[in-house]
Amino acid sequence: MTLLTVALLQAAAHGYDQAANLRTGEAYCRRAASLGADIALLPELWNIGYTFANPGRETGPTSNIWRAPDLWDGARPGSDRFAEEQAALERWRAQAIDRDGPFVSHFRALARELRLAIALTYLEQWPGGPRNTLSLIDRSGAIVLTYAKVHTCDFDLPEAALTPGDGFPVCELETNAGPVRCGAMICYDREFPESARVLMLAGAELILVPNACPLDPFRLAQLRVRAGENAVAIATTNYPAPQQNGHSVAFDPMVFGEGGSPRDTLVIEAGEMEGIYLAQFNLDALRAYRQRECWGNAFRRPQLYGPLTEAQVAPPFLRVNAAGERWDGARRAAR
Repeated sequence: MTLLTVALLQAAAHGYDQAANLRTGEAYCRRAASLGADIALLPELWNIGYTFANPGRETGPTSNIWRAPDLWDGARPGSDRFAEEQAALERWRAQAIDRDGPFVSHFRALARELRLAIALTYLEQWPGGPRNTLSLIDRSGAIVLTYAKVHTCDFDLPEAALTPGDGFPVCELETNAGPVRCGAMICYDREFPESARVLMLAGAELILVPNACPLDPFRLAQLRVRAGENAVAIATTNYPAPQQNGHSVAFDPMVFGEGGSPRDTLVIEAGEMEGIYLAQFNLDALRAYRQRECWGNAFRRPQLYGPLTEAQVAPPFLRVNAAGERWDGARRAAR
């Protein structure tokens, strides 16, 4: 039996205090290594704890800016609220870090010291606007995959100011359990079945999913289905309560056992408290399942899926982004 252990680091962050986040992240990684983990997975945007310090949001009502254009009531240029948002965005952009800078380099050295792969998340400096990034560091300290969130939350701040990623890369990660084909989704990416499907088509066996939103039954069910329909393992780390609601979770794809009897694909689900939750995947069983079952890339008919790649958005799904610009499926203009 070949077991791969992913440590879900459900840790509380310290906002814009990046030095404190570095110390906490290191402590959790050290503990994960001592518990025998092969991979340590942090929540989304760990270097800033997914913080967006916007006084206007904290002192007044927030608007449902994800509504249809005729219902939008977001901040407009010239308003006090718009000015507050711009100031908050500048403070947030200033937290972006370089991939070759000291924060990421610290975790690369830590991975090398611990012989532990670390999936590190951070707000990455990028021309035109920062990126919401995961870098997968192998146990030698090398970055073997960098993924930027493709489905950025353009309906709201601060993510409307992000530069989205341009693809779903997959890498081969060397671990104590042998090589594993890994990819990543980040939070809102999970809402789109195409994200996991593209990763499966690229050969992913394991999808790492850092998260920063409430993992309610609907979202947990999404992750379960993404694993099953694509015949991949999925590991997700969220922030604990009260920053989010915890429930970091992992699923394997094995809907049926060898005899055809149904089985529960849940590997582990955390509660709301801080902690390290170990998700163990039996790679031998997972790979045997992928060879014998009908999910994944078997029996697809992609020649009929043309509308999936059309950018046009039609009623009732017309929306505006956080700048009040109509979303028609194309990339929104710079705010």
